[in-house]
Amino acid sequence: MEISANLVRDLRARTGAGMMDCKKALEESAGDIEKAIEFLRIRGLSKAAKKVGRETSEGLVVSYIHPGNRIGVLVEVNCETDFVARTDDFQNLVKNLAMHIAAAAPLGVTREDIPADLLAKEKEVFRAQALEEGKPAAVVDKIVQGRIEKFYAEAALMDQVYVKDNDKKVSELVSEAIAKLGENIKVARFARFQLGQ
Repeated sequence: MEISANLVRDLRARTGAGMMDCKKALEESAGDIEKAIEFLRIRGLSKAAKKVGRETSEGLVVSYIHPGNRIGVLVEVNCETDFVARTDDFQNLVKNLAMHIAAAAPLGVTREDIPADLLAKEKEVFRAQALEEGKPAAVVDKIVQGRIEKFYAEAALMDQVYVKDNDKKVSELVSEAIAKLGENIKVARFARFQLGQ
């Protein structure tokens, strides 16, 4: 099947992928633009997984003050080169992450950043709740583990559902940026300030 230049241009405009990648995706999907987008996403995310180990020594520190001046966020997001750090796509990613942090109030970037004493206390509470609910002792551990997973989904930034798109996690948002920009991207740290806390 012959792929028209207009179709390639349309796909490129919608995805930001390179011309040759768009042409290959359209060839693989027999000209179906939706299937081509899916092909590019799958291919891009697998490329992103390969980039995760690369060093990130450039990036941005961005501040965000929520309207009303009651919540403020500082976030550091790293990438591999200052060239990527200056792109609109990277800057928008960092701003969106700062707004997400203001809204969702995570406790740490990853699960590993959640304080061990807080995690131990949550496990104790979940165990006591399960026993209070009359759950059999044999399944209490599974119930506690399930509730800990839910706790991580609320407390760890990378596990949280992205506030602007409930169909993806923050980790997926970052992976999509890695695929699009072609560099490893890492949320290094953040600080969230709320008036009176």
